[in-house]
Amino acid sequence: QVQFVESGGGLAQPGGSLKLSCQTSRFILSTFTALDFGWYRQPPGKQRELVATLYSDRSTNYADSVKGRFTISKDNSRRRLYLQMDSLKPEDTAVYYCNKVGSPGSWGQGTQVTVSS
Repeated sequence: QVQFVESGGGLAQPGGSLKLSCQTSRFILSTFTALDFGWYRQPPGKQRELVATLYSDRSTNYADSVKGRFTISKDNSRRRLYLQMDSLKPEDTAVYYCNKVGSPGSWGQGTQVTVSS
């Protein structure tokens, strides 16, 4: 079963930056490169939402709330996904998850991001 392990979260001040990583496992290279992946987040008391998508053709899409501040990328050789988060706002506080887009697999534990002064 495919696994996703997120890391890199923590406490950041408003205006600060964090870079999240997601290590995937059990993908062969050809499958990993052919899939669309995304970063999701679940703020306290709210539903999980998709905030960044990286398509297999390397194009990207972002939720309006993070556009211009977050950047999604991946390293095919390492089967790893990244989310660079800049100009963080308190409303970015959430648990962040990575997964496939369209047909998400099992969810990892996520990584907590807290933006507060």
